Amino acid sequence: MSWDRLDALAKNPITDQFMRLHKLESNAGGKAAAKRSATRASPKPARQTPTRRVTFGVLVGNRGFFPGHLARTGRDEILRALAEEGYDAVILGAEDTNYGAVESRDEAKACAALFRSNRDNIDGIIVTLPNFGDERGVAETLRLARLDVPVLVHATADDPAKMGIDFRRDAFCGKMSVCNVLSQYGIPYTLTSEHTQRPDSKSFRADLRSFAAVCRVSRGLRSARIGAIGARPGAFKTVRYSEKILEASGIAVEPVDLFDIMGRVQKLADNDKDVRGKLDEIKAYVSTDGIPNDALVKMAKLGLVIDRWMREVDVTVSAVQCWTAMEEFFGVVPCTLMSIMSNANMPSACEVDVCGTISMYALTLASETPSALLDWNNNYGDDPDKAVCFHCSNLPKAFFDDAEMDYQAIIAGTVGRENTYGTIVGKVKAGPMTFARFSTDDRTGRIRGYVGQGEFTKDPLKTFGGAGVVRIPQLQSMLRHICERGFEHHVAGTFSHVADPIYEAVTKYMKWDVYRHADAK
Repeated sequence: MSWDRLDALAKNPITDQFMRLHKLESNAGGKAAAKRSATRASPKPARQTPTRRVTFGVLVGNRGFFPGHLARTGRDEILRALAEEGYDAVILGAEDTNYGAVESRDEAKACAALFRSNRDNIDGIIVTLPNFGDERGVAETLRLARLDVPVLVHATADDPAKMGIDFRRDAFCGKMSVCNVLSQYGIPYTLTSEHTQRPDSKSFRADLRSFAAVCRVSRGLRSARIGAIGARPGAFKTVRYSEKILEASGIAVEPVDLFDIMGRVQKLADNDKDVRGKLDEIKAYVSTDGIPNDALVKMAKLGLVIDRWMREVDVTVSAVQCWTAMEEFFGVVPCTLMSIMSNANMPSACEVDVCGTISMYALTLASETPSALLDWNNNYGDDPDKAVCFHCSNLPKAFFDDAEMDYQAIIAGTVGRENTYGTIVGKVKAGPMTFARFSTDDRTGRIRGYVGQGEFTKDPLKTFGGAGVVRIPQLQSMLRHICERGFEHHVAGTFSHVADPIYEAVTKYMKWDVYRHADAK
């Protein structure tokens, strides 16, 4: 998402900014269109959630000697489900083909052409089978469309009271045929949690939401642009990574020297209008009681320069060199600025951990909530399934019940407390947790990682920085996996359970080597 887009979101409700397609039909069926204004006001720091409505290409399968009216009603039912869940649809018009479904080669070509003409909008494709369907028509449509997006295969459940010739669907069987041919064609696909489902069922609605998360992760990561601000700390070889391996998955890294950033900071006057605006943003975000004003002004200048640079190079996620040059020669930590970005779903990782940013971004894309970069840091008593996760911290405000700005306790003894103001500290609140870590592996030339679920607990913890207690089922086996495979001590976390769609997106559609940790013993 561009900074201009974020600016627009800041000014207008999100409901006014995105096209409400619900049915983007072919010309024959009536094609909806919308125009957006290209005019933008002068850019200001945008702090809106970088999200977009998910749009699905919908392919209704049909087989002529099964009841055709089921294709018609099935089309209506899937569109109703999508509209009620807040998703848009690109679908053949009801009059374009027999019931707006796909069976023949010509119908497959028509549907594929419609999908191709909307390739910039379509995040994923839903294949729905209201009757047995035609596996050739489905596979040919996807092959001809060449969208390379996630595909969900859905089959409508039969009603045991309606098993006569006029109402029996046989989608239970047809789904197997569709999956068989898709496998022959080498087209990856996602399955629903139950083999057959009514479109109005709770299980299918949950599967829709999960599949939307798969699509957001796949699309977001494949087009990610990450700002790397400064060099990694010299002592932290753990955060090294390969730009070339990331590029193979569509992930670009835009670096900038910290000297460049600081040079721009020095040119800003304390009373600059935009500096004062950034200062107001910081004070509105977190309590700054007891923080020296000159430190706050330095943060405001640094934040303004980072915002402007990120717009210039078109990045919305970042990794920042946070110690110790910044503290020694500039006199603040950037943690609050990074916290503000992460809290707005624009993940920012410390210590120039670019792969940590990617891990955070995957969590944010899936959950549409803030994520944080944490250290697997301490044991918690004698409980083998609990640990302390900690950072200095730049955690988003959403991770705390109460947070305040403070100084960086760890490095204050080295560079002086007066040079380390700007951390966001507090105890992490209780709630569901998904954790993830992705890394580049130069020995295999692949991206690898792990993802799992647990919870942040209410267990008491008195320490400094931003910290909380986590409970992970079979934590000891997870820690052994981390150590045996040589993963970093950094892990990304978010307050939701989204491990399954992340795992599906990065393994099935991005071909990463990722371990899914079990949720329970």
